[in-house]
Formats: sequence, C-alpha cells, structure tokens
Amino acid sequence: MSDQRKKSVKAFKRAQKVIPGGVNSPARAFSAVEMDPIFIEKGEGAYLYDIDGNQYLDYVNSWGPMILGYNPPQVIKKLKKQLKKGTSFGAPTEIETEIAELIVDFYQAVDKVRMVNSGTEATMSAIRLARGYTGRDKIIKLEGCYHGHGDSLLVDAGSGVATLGIKGSPGVTENTAKETIVVPYNDQQAVEKVFKEYGFEIAGIILEPITGNMGVIAPEPGYLEFLREITRKNGALLIFDEVMTGFRLARGGAQELYEIEPDLSTFGKIIGGGMPVGAYAGREEIMDYVAPAGPVYQAGTLSGNPMAMQAGLATLKELKNKKVYSKLEKKAEKLEKGFKKNIEELEFPAYFNRVGSMFTLFFTEQEVKNYQDVKNCDLDLFAAYFKEMIEQGIYLPPSQFEANFISAALSEADLEKTITANYQALKKLKAEL
Repeated sequence: MSDQRKKSVKAFKRAQKVIPGGVNSPARAFSAVEMDPIFIEKGEGAYLYDIDGNQYLDYVNSWGPMILGYNPPQVIKKLKKQLKKGTSFGAPTEIETEIAELIVDFYQAVDKVRMVNSGTEATMSAIRLARGYTGRDKIIKLEGCYHGHGDSLLVDAGSGVATLGIKGSPGVTENTAKETIVVPYNDQQAVEKVFKEYGFEIAGIILEPITGNMGVIAPEPGYLEFLREITRKNGALLIFDEVMTGFRLARGGAQELYEIEPDLSTFGKIIGGGMPVGAYAGREEIMDYVAPAGPVYQAGTLSGNPMAMQAGLATLKELKNKKVYSKLEKKAEKLEKGFKKNIEELEFPAYFNRVGSMFTLFFTEQEVKNYQDVKNCDLDLFAAYFKEMIEQGIYLPPSQFEANFISAALSEADLEKTITANYQALKKLKAEL
C-alpha cells in the first residue's frame, strides 16, 4: 500500500511550507513511526479513507470521541437541521442546557457544567478553579498523564510530548512549573510524601483515572480510593481528567466504574459528537466560583457552539442505552482474546492492556503499571509493527504512548480482520528479531 500514498506524500510537503511541521497537532506527525502522515479525506462507519483512496479500519476514532463510528445518521440529521438555523451565535441556546442536564444525570459527582472548546481549555480552567476555590497554588499531577498544553500541566507530560522526547516545553516559565508537583502513577507513597512536605499548599490532584496518554493503564486496587481520602483529609480537590474516558468506558466514565466521586471532572470531544468541545464540571459549591456566578474568571466566545452541542446531544442520547457499552465490551473482549492468543502462540515480547473499549499493545514483556514501564518499551519494534498494520489496512495511533479505541461500528468481520492482521504483523517481526 506504501506506493499508493503518493498524494499524501505530496500533501505533506505542501503543508510543511505553511504549517509548523506540516501538522496542526504533534500527535499527527507520524515522526515516531518514521513515516509521512496519512491525509484523510473521509470517514464512514468503522473506516477511514485517505486522499489516495485507500481504506483503513480505524482504531483512533479521532482520538476517542467517535464511539458510534463516523457519520452516524442520528448525528448527521441534527447537524443538518442546525446548519439551516445557523452555525454560531455567541449567545445562549436551549441546547446547551439540555446537554448539561444529560451530563448531570449521567455523573453522580456533577451538579453544574461549564462548556469550553477543547480538553485543554477544560483542564486549564479546572486547575484555575481549584486554585481559586481553595486559595492554594500547588497542583499534583501524575507522571505520564497528559492534560493538554496548558503551562501548569505541560510538565513531564506523556502522549505527544513523550513521543517527541521533550521534558516539559520551552515557553513554560520556571515559576509556573514549580507550582506543579509530578509523582509516579499508582504510587501511594509518593503522594503521601508530597502532602507531608507541602500540606495545605496543595490545591488539588489532577489525573487520568485510567490513563490513555501513555497507553492504557488501570489504577491498582485501592489507588483511587486512596487519592479520594488523602485529598479530603488535606482540604485539596480531586480532579478526574475524563477527556478520554468520560462517556466512553461507561455513561458515567471511570468514576462510575470505580465508584469514586471526584470534586471536579473534565470532558472532551465525545460530548460534542467529535466536534471541537470540552467541559469542566463538579459540585455546585465549587462550580459557583466560576464567573459570572463567582470570582474565578473563564470565558469563551464560541463555548457551547450550537453545531457541537447538537452533535453531542445526539451522541449522548444514544449512550443512554447501556446496551451500547455491553456490545462494546464484547467486541473488546474478542479483540483482547485474539491479540493475547497471537502473542502467546508466537512467544512475542508484547503486553496487552485493556479497560473497556480502550486498549494498548505495549512492546515489552513486563507488566505495564506506570510511565517508567512504558518508557522501557521497544519503540523501534512498535514503529515496525505500526507500518505492518498500515500495509494491511489497519489504522492505529502512530505512537506507543497512546490508547486505541473501539467503536460501535466495528463488525465481527472487522475484528477478525484486525486479529489476523495482528498475527501476520507479529509473525513477520518475530522472524526479524
């Protein structure tokens, strides 16, 4: 298939002349897999089609939100209807309230919701709110968890940053970075040490309750409960970044699965049906600190954009049916069973992690529990695997440090094709080891 991507190669060269690095987000660059990025023309169901006309089974799902697949008819119908009314008003609409009511209904820990335009805006705003509400400055984040490119959180981040080998980023000041304390994921002792040293200077802890930006890693038993207890004990807020996991792993996200109620939650593009949107939400007494109700300022001209709200409303209404999640779980179980069988049969040095409809195949023989484990993976082997899967028409995230996503649009035949492609790719790589 490599010879059939000539238009993508040409498009990338053109883009590099006017766009930094030729892409509008580093995660799209394909540099970690030593390829030029593939330029997409359209998506339909479980498939993507590039500008050369090649077809790919998609496990990126626009980085998670396309849980129903591409162009679900109920979403398209809502968008067409809204398009005739107008694409943007910069004024309140009833759609914003309706979708906020759905989110409140789905999440026990949420009383009020503020819409923004991206996951980064959501986490930046949640951090500002945590500081404003507590009157404290320091934030704890977990190593390898990525919360967007806000200055306070771009410290030892995973995802695109880790892929590019950058620790933090130029442009983030030392004073800003000093207010963020980084500890390993799944390490209770490290958190205890920080609270013992800084005590009541800590405004809160932010984390991906189940990680996706260093690959899929679940919290160890008791870990989230521990974080809930220690934050309450010290008057700090617990912030769950559910930009990836929210509405995807369950209607109530990771906090429903683990029965933990954070003080604040952040959500991403799934609440906009894949369109540019985000939100932060939480208990009433905290959210009422946000302007104009309270003193913590945050604004957005296009927040609650009617097109995104209509797409999100249609998506969330579909997710009210819990059968969506049971069907996703069956698909994910089938894929996990097939991948693990391939690994065992070929005695291949790989480790498979999955939670719900999110999974990662790590190229390491050891169990993966934290960011340091991920950093020990064989990135060259991953790059070779990625290329083999692309040649077989399987589109994966172009980085070892990312989650893969399963959509409701995948058929049994699609899953079988993926398992077979995985076997063929691993078999070829095994022969070359």
